[in-house]
Amino acid sequence: MKQSNKPLIKILKWRKVFIIGFVIGLIILIYLFNYLSLQSKMNSVLSEDYRNEGIKVSVHYKYYIFQSTLVYDLKSISGTNSMADVFRIFLQFADKVQSKNFNVIELSFNGNVKFKLNGEYYQNLGEEYSWQNPIYTTNHFSQNLRNPDGSSAYPKWTGGWLGVTSKQMEDFNDFHKKWYLEDMQQ
Repeated sequence: MKQSNKPLIKILKWRKVFIIGFVIGLIILIYLFNYLSLQSKMNSVLSEDYRNEGIKVSVHYKYYIFQSTLVYDLKSISGTNSMADVFRIFLQFADKVQSKNFNVIELSFNGNVKFKLNGEYYQNLGEEYSWQNPIYTTNHFSQNLRNPDGSSAYPKWTGGWLGVTSKQMEDFNDFHKKWYLEDMQQ
């Protein structure tokens, strides 16, 4: 008598279906976790202020699973938006997620990391958003940026307040240029 392999084949087929279903379910859960933890808050920021219209930002954990790193990915900016609009959204989101502890914030444009920022500093920006003078925040922001390799992107200026402020604003404008404006002009 011949033994039939049909039950074994059926079991193997169901295992394969189960594994595929499990993997798909896991991917959906990871995406949902990122959406509920981060992207829904960004969507709220974008919709709560009419000045934010025309700007699209994707936020998620690094590789969607490493919660110590926030990927802040600027996707698009309309021709009617300014650098101030882009930075305001960045600060408004910091305010929304100030209770989260990140080690690093990666500032990207369309998936390309352009700068990094210390997570503690970003949390501080969120905590100060409601009361801090935005000009102070703008002037001191660039000196806290790092290049993707971890080196300092801009110096900390010293000297007379007029000269320092002028250099800080130059750095801030250069930051926006390197973050997204150069890529948008291509």
